[in-house]
Amino acid sequence: MDKWKRVAPEHVPPKTRFQETPKYEQGLYDLGQGIYAWMVPNGSWGENNTGLIVGKDASLLIDTQWDIRYTQAMLDAMRPWTDASPLTTVVNTHADGDHWWGNQLVPNAEIITSQACYNEMTHIKPASMILLGKRLGPLLSFFGIRKVGHWFQNMVAPYHFEEVMPVLPSRRFENSLSLEAAGHEIHLIEMGPAHTQGDFVVYLPKEKVLFAADILFIGSTPVMWAGPVENWLAALDKILDMKVDVIVPGHGPITDQNGVKAVKNYWTFVQDEVRKRFDAGMSAEKAATDIALGKDFAGQPFAGWNSPERLMTNTHTIYRQLQGRTDAPKVPELISIMWKQALLAHQLPNAQPAVMRLR
Repeated sequence: MDKWKRVAPEHVPPKTRFQETPKYEQGLYDLGQGIYAWMVPNGSWGENNTGLIVGKDASLLIDTQWDIRYTQAMLDAMRPWTDASPLTTVVNTHADGDHWWGNQLVPNAEIITSQACYNEMTHIKPASMILLGKRLGPLLSFFGIRKVGHWFQNMVAPYHFEEVMPVLPSRRFENSLSLEAAGHEIHLIEMGPAHTQGDFVVYLPKEKVLFAADILFIGSTPVMWAGPVENWLAALDKILDMKVDVIVPGHGPITDQNGVKAVKNYWTFVQDEVRKRFDAGMSAEKAATDIALGKDFAGQPFAGWNSPERLMTNTHTIYRQLQGRTDAPKVPELISIMWKQALLAHQLPNAQPAVMRLR
């Protein structure tokens, strides 16, 4: 991150949203040639990065934030550029709320996403996060299920979902879409389903810059809601074949192809280890716990990434695939998986964010 100059805002928070020491400063970084990255340390839940591409008379924004307050802070920091070159286009890279629930603050822009992403967006509501963290978390803690309640509650504690009024994109595409926007040649390329059903990346071939969205988590454990894992690995291989020098991940610091290789190593390891336990007849819960607490996992670089307990969700997704299931988990099943993930988090007491783990 030291390679890139932070140009806004003047002051930065001394702690992350989860009260960790920042590994890099929050703010807008100049990548050159009118391309900027809004970076949010340390890449945990909702601490997502966005992009700004500035032309002579117009700008394009890549993703918003998880709530209105953080989106407004981002847009305020971008105003020296967007006042001169107004935001005319917004791109939402996938359906997770932290990448589009701030859309209501860009009412005059055309909002673009993939058709698969749009289909998933229509089912994702802020009410689910309010229920999960703001109501279910305290309720569980009240009834003595403190570890689970604490984890749920603190996952969403920094955010104000009650203020969100989701604004769906107005334009959709399939497979790929090429744009001449803000004076740049921009390619939107579908990579999913992988992290979600509708993942795509934003590629600027002339400048050799890629906004990889949540196909890449750097220093933060990726989470696979959709899968299959083979698609995610194929997406990483596609990126490795691209001519790119600068890669902005969905979460974590700016990286290059070495960061892509690190994420590929994670998924290769997880795929192999989960398959062994599936073949041995273990349950998904036991398999994830066995891997996370094992010596082989502890010896890997990714053992120190943020939120390693996401292995629980990843294991369940791979199990569904191995069982021949193509359906997404319904809400009760998803809550059950996250419940197990919360319990695993408390078996990894030294992992970040520390605030999500009872001490």
